[in-house]
Amino acid sequence: MKQHHHQQIEFAGPAGILQGLYQQGDANKPAVVVCHPHPQYGGTMRNKVVYWIARAFEDAGCSVLRFNFRGVEQSEGEWDEGRGEADDAAAALDWLYAQHPSTPLWMAGFSFGCYAGLQAARKDQRVSRLFAVAPAVNLWSFAFMAGEQRPFTVISGTADEIVPFEQVCLNIKGQPNIDFHRIEGAGHFFPEHKDQMISALMSKVNI
Repeated sequence: MKQHHHQQIEFAGPAGILQGLYQQGDANKPAVVVCHPHPQYGGTMRNKVVYWIARAFEDAGCSVLRFNFRGVEQSEGEWDEGRGEADDAAAALDWLYAQHPSTPLWMAGFSFGCYAGLQAARKDQRVSRLFAVAPAVNLWSFAFMAGEQRPFTVISGTADEIVPFEQVCLNIKGQPNIDFHRIEGAGHFFPEHKDQMISALMSKVNI
């Protein structure tokens, strides 16, 4: 188990300074941005699922940045219906890439964080791998992901009370690049299924 030494950082976003928590990992290991759930429903970079995702990558030796979208805690700006938040995620990718220009760059998100993070990653070919935990496909259109071919891990609980499992299944149908994991009986926040979610997240990650 790795030691955890999170640095509180600030970086420039399109609507002002954004607040983040960063852990530097091992040389040549991937660098991962992790995006948090909906800001208007209490989502922050300190959300427990975001923490679990970040910790899993940190334990594997990755460098990890999780950050607060505009208007959350100390991050400047205001809620922008997902558009500006996608730009915030792009700024986070830029910051992390600047720290680790020679290592793989990955994007991970939870719930709404998938929508914002994947929009940024879709336009950024520096990102080589994608991760979506409980993507909020019933609340946001993920049509922008059509034609995506990069390796993409998607995780959904069969008892998700916010994002119906069946809608996630329909959304990913016919996409051979997706490694899909169903977590039997898991709710949106995986309260009793943390270990299964983390195992699925890291299952095909060769680090």
